[in-house]
Amino acid sequence: MAEISQAELIRYGFAQTPAARACLARLRDAEDWLPLLSQSADPDLAVASLAQLSEQAPDELSGIKGDAEAMRRLVLLLGSSQALGQHLSRRHDDLTIFQDEPRQRTRQELLQEALAAVSDEQKPLDHLRWFNRRALTRVAVRDLTSDDPQELLPSIAEELADIADAVVNAALEIARAEVPDHDRARLAILAMGKCGARELNYISDIDVLFVAEPADEHTTPEQAVQIATRVAAAVMRNCSTFTAAGSIWQVDAALRPEGNAGQLVRTLSSMKAYYEKWAKNWEFQALLKARPMAGDLDLGHQFCDMVAPMVWSVAGRPHFMAETQSMRQRVISLIPAKEQGREIKLGAGGLRDTEFTVQMLQLVHGKGNESLHLRGTFEALAQLVDDAYVGRAQGEEMGEAYRFQRLLEHRVQLYRMRRTHLMPDDEAGLRRLARGLGFRTREELLDAWRSSARTVQRLHQQVYYSPLLESVAGISGDALRLAPEAARDRMTALGFADPDAAMRHIQSLTSGVGRAAGIQRQLMPAMLGWFAQAPNPDAGLLAFRQLSESLKDSPWYLRALRDEGEMAALLARLLASSRYAVDLLKRNPESVQILASEANRGPLGFDRILGAMTSATNRHDTDQEAAHAIRAVRRRELFRVAAADVSEGLDIEQVGEALADIASATLQAALDLAAREVPGAPEIGIIAMGRWGGRELAYGSDADAMLVIPDTDDPDAARLAGQVITRLRKFLSAPGPDPALEVDIDLRPEGKGGPMVRTLGSYKAYYQRWSDTWEAQALVRAGYGAGPRDLVEEFLAAIDPIRYPDGGVSRAQITDIRKLKARMEVERMPRGADTKRHLKLGEGGLSDVEWTVQVLQMQHGARIPALRTTRTLEALGVLRSEELLTATEEQALREAWVLASRIRNANMLNRARDPDTMPSDARERGNVGYLLRRPPGTSAELVDDYLRAARRASAVVEKLFWAKK
Repeated sequence: MAEISQAELIRYGFAQTPAARACLARLRDAEDWLPLLSQSADPDLAVASLAQLSEQAPDELSGIKGDAEAMRRLVLLLGSSQALGQHLSRRHDDLTIFQDEPRQRTRQELLQEALAAVSDEQKPLDHLRWFNRRALTRVAVRDLTSDDPQELLPSIAEELADIADAVVNAALEIARAEVPDHDRARLAILAMGKCGARELNYISDIDVLFVAEPADEHTTPEQAVQIATRVAAAVMRNCSTFTAAGSIWQVDAALRPEGNAGQLVRTLSSMKAYYEKWAKNWEFQALLKARPMAGDLDLGHQFCDMVAPMVWSVAGRPHFMAETQSMRQRVISLIPAKEQGREIKLGAGGLRDTEFTVQMLQLVHGKGNESLHLRGTFEALAQLVDDAYVGRAQGEEMGEAYRFQRLLEHRVQLYRMRRTHLMPDDEAGLRRLARGLGFRTREELLDAWRSSARTVQRLHQQVYYSPLLESVAGISGDALRLAPEAARDRMTALGFADPDAAMRHIQSLTSGVGRAAGIQRQLMPAMLGWFAQAPNPDAGLLAFRQLSESLKDSPWYLRALRDEGEMAALLARLLASSRYAVDLLKRNPESVQILASEANRGPLGFDRILGAMTSATNRHDTDQEAAHAIRAVRRRELFRVAAADVSEGLDIEQVGEALADIASATLQAALDLAAREVPGAPEIGIIAMGRWGGRELAYGSDADAMLVIPDTDDPDAARLAGQVITRLRKFLSAPGPDPALEVDIDLRPEGKGGPMVRTLGSYKAYYQRWSDTWEAQALVRAGYGAGPRDLVEEFLAAIDPIRYPDGGVSRAQITDIRKLKARMEVERMPRGADTKRHLKLGEGGLSDVEWTVQVLQMQHGARIPALRTTRTLEALGVLRSEELLTATEEQALREAWVLASRIRNANMLNRARDPDTMPSDARERGNVGYLLRRPPGTSAELVDDYLRAARRASAVVEKLFWAKK
C-alpha cells in the first residue's frame, strides 16, 4: 500500500498519525480496511488492534476478509472496545462471531452454551470466563452496528441480563460439584437491581439474594441454610475469582436482610419475619426488581409471591417518600468532588433520578393496579403512560433521555469493560465517545448529555407533581389529570395525612386566571416536592396557603418565590418543620423577605439589632407603640435565627450567641425607652445570668438578670431605677401579638425578698458578708447583659473573688452545692417524667454537665484565669488542656451537653413548647430528627444516641461531682 499523507490520515479520522501509519504498514490489505476504519469510534485504537490481529491470527482474519459486513462489524468493535480487542487477540476462534448476522440470543440458548462451556472438568472457571467474553462480544457487535442503538438498548440490556443468568447458573453448577451434600438443600438465587429488571449494563456487580429450604424431610432448616451457604459462597467465588482467563464480576449480596452483617442465606420463614418486622422502606423498593435467576426457580417464585404484598403496600408506610428522597439526596452529596459533573448514573438528572421517579410512581399506584407490577424501568414507564399516570409527551421525553444516558453508560463501559458511570475527562475518551454516537464534536456530546440531565430534573417534578395540580386546579387543556383516587394515593405517598384537605389547599392557591394563581401553578409542583421531604407536609401546605393569602396584595412575594428558587425551598422546609417559626411568621408575614437573600439570612449581631430597634422606637410618639416596635424587631430577629437554624443548620454555639445578642439588644432598647419617662433615674447596668450570661440561650428561654446602679448619695436613686425596671418588664411581658420576654430577677441577693436594684457598693457588701454558696455558683455565669458596659464590668470584677475564691471551694461548700442540686432535681422534675429522658434535669443532662463544670471552675478559677468564662464548652476545653479532665471525660460531657442542647432547641422549633423532654411520640421524634439533619426513619436511633451520651456523661458526673467511685 502506498504511503498515505498526514492530511489524508487526518481526514480518515486518525489523531495519532505516525502510529497509525506504522500500524497500516503492518496490516495486510490495508487499503481495504482504511475506509472502514474511518467509520469507527476510534480509528487509532481500531487500526492498532487490527494490525495486532493481522500478525497473530492471519488465518482467522482471512475468513473475514472479503465479507464487507463482517469486516465492518470487526472494525466498529475494535474502535470502541480496547478490552474486547484484547480478548480477540487471545481467543482467535471468536473471530468467527463477525461472520454471523447479529441477533439476540434467547435466555435458554445462552444457558445451554454456558453449561456446555463448564462441562469440561479441566479449568471450568476459565471456560466460564471465555463464554462470558464471547457472549459480550456478540452483544457489542449487535449494539455497535445498529442503525438506532437507542431504540435497540432495551434489547441489549435484556440480553446482558440473560448472559448474567447463564453465568450464575453455570457458576452454581460448578459450586454444586464442590459441595457434596448440596442436594439436601433447595437454593434459589434471586437477581436484584438492573439484573433483576433484565436491564443490565455491560459490566456491573450482580446484586442477589439467596433463599434456602430443606430438600427432604431428613434435613432441618438450619442444616439446609448451612449447606446452601457453602454453595452460595462458592457461586460468588466462582464469578469473582481472578484466573488466567481474567474475572467476570462481583456477585453482591449486600441487599440481603441486615446487609453484609446478616446471614448470607435465609429460609422463607426467616425472610418473612425480617421483612414484616425490621425491613426499612428502601428494602421494599429494592425488592421491586427481585427475580428468580438460578437454582430452585419455584422457591424463588415463592419468595417473590411472599414479599409482593409488602412491596406494593410500602408507599403507605410512614416517611416513605421522605426516606427515599433523603437517600437519593445523600447519594448525590456523597459523589466525590472530582467526579461531580461527570456522573451519568448518580448525578442530579442522571439515570438514578429517572429510575427513582418511575419506581415511586409504581409503588404509589401499584397497590391498586397490578399492571404496574413490572421490574424494568423501560416497561414500567411505558405502562405508566398507558395507564394515564404519566402524560404521553412527558413519558416519551423521559424515556428518550433515559435511553440516551444508558447508551452513554454502555459505551463508556465498553471501552475497558470496567464498571464505571463517569463521562471521560480526557480528550481521546470524549472524542471516541462522540464519534461512536454520531456527534461531530465533544462539545456537541457534552451539550446533549447536560441537556438530558436538565430534562430529567424538570420532568421529575412535572411527572410526579404536575398531574396533582391539573387534577384540582380546574385548568383546561391537554395536560394529564389524575383520577381523584389516584391523586389521593399520590398525596398520601408524599406524606400528607389528610390528602383531601391538602388538595383543597392546592385548589384554593392555584385556581383562577389571575397572575397570582398563574405563579402558584408554576410554584406548586416544586413546593409539593419540598413539603414531601419535610416531616409535616400538611402543616407546611396549610401555612403556605395562609401566608400566601396574607401577602396576596404584596408586589414582591410571589415574584420572589418564583425567581429565587432557593427562597421557595427554604420556605417550604421551614413551614413544614417548625411550628415555632410559623407562629413568628404568622404575626408578621413580611418577615419572609429574610429568606430572599443569602446575605440577610444569618444572625445580624447585637449592634445591628439594637440599631434597628432604636430606629423603630424613634418613629413612634407613645411609649406603648415604641415598645411594640421593639418587640416586633425582636420577633423578626427570632425568625431570622430560626430560619437560619432550620435551613442552614447553625451549630449550638451560633444559636446561643445569636439569641443572647437579641436578648441584650431588646433589653438595651427597652431600658432606654423605659428611662425616658423617669426623670432623674440613674444609669442601670443589667447583668446577664444563667444561660444568657453564658451566651447559651435556647429558644423560649427567659432572661435571668440582676440590676446594678452606681454608688450614689441620692436616696431616691434605687426607687427611680426600680420604676425604670418595672416599666421595662411591663413593656416586654405585656400581652400582644409578639412573643414576650420575661426578665427574671430572682437570682438577686436575698431572692424575691431583696431589693430589685442595688448599688455597686451594696452588692460588694452583701457578697462579702452574707452570700450563700449557691449565690457564688450562680455568679459563675454572670456576664454583660445591657446598660453601661463600664458599670457592668466593674461589677463583674468585684465578684471575681466570690465566684473564683482563693484556694477554691471548701468541702462544706461542695456539700451544700450537692444538697441543693439534689433538692432542685426532686422539686423541679415534672411528676411522672422519665428522668433518663429529661434533657435538663435528667441523668447526664444539661444540669449535670453544667454543675460539674461550674464546681471545677470555682475550685480552680483563681489560679487558672482561662477558666473564668461563662461558656460551658469553652470551660470544658480549658479543663481538658489543664488536665483537670481526661480527654474521655471531656468528650463525654461535651457530647451529652451539645446533643441535649440541640434536641432541646429542635423540640422548641418543632412544637413551640415543652422543650425539656425527649418526645415520646415517634412522629414528634421524627420531626426533631429532621431538624437535627438526621435521616428519616431514625427516631429510635436518636433516643439511643442520647441515652448513650447521657450515660457516659452521668458516669463522669458521678465521679467528679458526686465523688463516687
